[in-house]
Amino acid sequence: MADPKGFLKTPRRTWPRRPVQDRVWDWNEVYEGQALLPIIGAQADRCMDCGIPFCHDACPLGNLIPEWNDLVSRDDWEAASHRLHATNNFPEFTGRLCPAPCESGCVLAINADPVTIKNVEAAIADAAWQRGFVPPRPPERMSGRTVAVIGSGPAGLACAQQLTRAGHTVTVYERADRLGGLLRYGIPEFKMEKHHLDRRLGQMRAEGTRFRTNADVGGTVDAAALRLRHDALVVAIGAHSMRELPVPGRDLTGIHQAMEYLPLANRVCDGDLAASPVTAEGKDVVIVGGGDTGADCLGTVLRQHAASVVQLDINPRPGEDRAEHEPWPVYPKVYRVSPAHEEARELGGAGTDIRMFSASTLHFTGDAAGRVSALRLSEVEARGRTPLPGTERVIPAQLVLLALGFDGVERGGDLIGGLGIRLSARGTIARDADFATGTDGVFVAGDAGRGQSLVVWAIAEGRSAAAAVDRWLMGATELPVPISPQDRPLVV
Repeated sequence: MADPKGFLKTPRRTWPRRPVQDRVWDWNEVYEGQALLPIIGAQADRCMDCGIPFCHDACPLGNLIPEWNDLVSRDDWEAASHRLHATNNFPEFTGRLCPAPCESGCVLAINADPVTIKNVEAAIADAAWQRGFVPPRPPERMSGRTVAVIGSGPAGLACAQQLTRAGHTVTVYERADRLGGLLRYGIPEFKMEKHHLDRRLGQMRAEGTRFRTNADVGGTVDAAALRLRHDALVVAIGAHSMRELPVPGRDLTGIHQAMEYLPLANRVCDGDLAASPVTAEGKDVVIVGGGDTGADCLGTVLRQHAASVVQLDINPRPGEDRAEHEPWPVYPKVYRVSPAHEEARELGGAGTDIRMFSASTLHFTGDAAGRVSALRLSEVEARGRTPLPGTERVIPAQLVLLALGFDGVERGGDLIGGLGIRLSARGTIARDADFATGTDGVFVAGDAGRGQSLVVWAIAEGRSAAAAVDRWLMGATELPVPISPQDRPLVV
C-alpha cells in the first residue's frame, strides 16, 4: 500500500462517459478512454491495507487486487500487468463487461465508496497492450496430446489458452462464422469494441491454438467422431436456450428474442450488413426483461433512433442502498443506472427512468397484417407476481424484444447424444467435481455446466476445467484451479 491514508484523502472517481448526444450517434465505447492515467493511479491508491481482502472472495478468479492496485499507485504498470494476468486471461473483457462483484466485497464498501477496481483493471490491461507487456506465451515443449474445445466464448477461450500454454495441441471449434461467441455477437460494440477480442485471438494463434469456424459440432461436424480424433474434449457451448413469453399474441410479427436482435446490430458494425433487417428506427419499442441483456437492447435501440422505448421489469424497483438482508460483502440488489439507461433518461427529455418495475405482460395486440401494434400489461404484487386488478394498461409497440434470460444449453443437433452426455434438471450439462461429464475424456466448462452467469465466472470455469483436463491427460497439473463446479457467487 503506497499511501495508508489514500482512501481518506481521495474520493472515488470513475471513468467519465462521453456525452450522450455524441455516443448515441456512433457505436464506439461509451467511456472517454484512459488518457488520465494519473487519475487511475490515485484511485488505485485508495486501496487500503484491510488485512483480509474480501475482494478476493467476491471475485471467482481470485484476482490479486490489492497487489496490482499498489503497483499501479507506484506507477509500475509492467509488474501490475504480470499480477493481473496471473489470474485472468482476459482482463480487458472483465474490465469492461463484469458488474464488479469485487467492488461490493471491498472493505471500504462497508461504510464508504469502494475502490474503482473495475476501472483500474481495464486500465492495466489496456496499458499492457500499449506498452508490449503481453507477448504470446507459446509452450516450451509439447505434450503430444490433443484437445478439442467446442465453443469460443470466454470459457472456451480461457480453457484453450491454458491448455495450449501447458503444451497440448488445442483446436477450438466454433459454429458461427467468427470467433468469440456472445463476446462477438451478443455484446454490443458500445460496451466492448471487438478489436479487444481480435487482439486476444491473435495472441492465442501466435501461441499455437488452432481455430475452426463454421464448425457446428453435432450438426455439420460429427460429435462422436470429433471425440475419437482427440485425446480429450471440452464442451463450452454456453447456455443459449432462450426463455419464452407464452402469452397470447406471441406469434405476431415484430416480436423477437434479444439474441435474434443483438447479433444483427453487431453484424452491421462488422460490415456484414448495410442495415439490420430488424431495426428500431422510428418505432415504439418495448423491451421485456430488466437484466443486462435488456440494457444491451436498450442501448442498441437508442442508437437505431426509436420513436420511443419502454423497458419492463417484473421485479419491484430496488432500493438505493443495501437491504438489511443483503449485508456486506454480498453483491446487493440495488437500483443501478447503466450507460444505456442514462442515455434513455437524457434523450427522453423528462429526466425519468424508462423502466417500468413490477410490470407483467398479459398479451400482445396486432394489426390486420399480423404485426404487433400494442402490448397490454399490468402491475404485479411483489411476492407471487400475480396481476393486480385495476392496474392494466396498453402501450404502443411496433417492435418487442424479449430479454428474459436462458434455460440451459440448446437441445438441437446431436452434440448431447453424440457425446453420450446427459443434462441436469436445470437444462445444463451434468458434470462431477472435476468438470467431467461421465463420458470418458469429455469435460464441460462455462455456462453449459453452470447455467447463465457472468463473464468473470466463465473465465474462471475455463481455467479450472483446463486444469482438470491437464490432470486427466498427464496425471498431474500445475495449472490453477480458481473455482469448483459447486462454487456460487456471494449473494443472499
